[in-house]
Amino acid sequence: MKTAVFAGSFDPFTFAHKDIVERGLALFDKVIVAIGVNSAKKGLMSYDQRTDGIVDLFINNERVEVTQFTGLTIDFCRKVGAQYLLRGLRNTNDFEFENAIAQNNLILAPEIETYFLMARSGLGHISSTIVRDILQNAGDVSALVPPEIITHVKL
Repeated sequence: MKTAVFAGSFDPFTFAHKDIVERGLALFDKVIVAIGVNSAKKGLMSYDQRTDGIVDLFINNERVEVTQFTGLTIDFCRKVGAQYLLRGLRNTNDFEFENAIAQNNLILAPEIETYFLMARSGLGHISSTIVRDILQNAGDVSALVPPEIITHVKL
């Protein structure tokens, strides 16, 4: 079975993230949405809120698993038996950053391959950082975040 890990903070999970997961399912048998836990980082949503929202979003898709993890993403991949990392790219800045990580991951774990998917047209402008700012200022994010996620946002 070809399993990919799509790791991130997902604070919050956006329509752009959803698109990467859905497109990843055309390439892989299973996609594990892995929420990286960093106890030193204060986010908008708790880790449980993030997990619950993403579970609700993919409740009818048995090929998507949602979980939390700590430590190196490649160690998590090994733990769950994933051979692939799935990453989304919005622009050249994302590529430069993600490429450096992918190259180092190949040194640490040559058995785990990183796949990059470019953001679909109309979604490349969405970032969780911008969404958090809009939410914290009582703005409408319904065009940026799935309703299943919004119901779990508690400001």
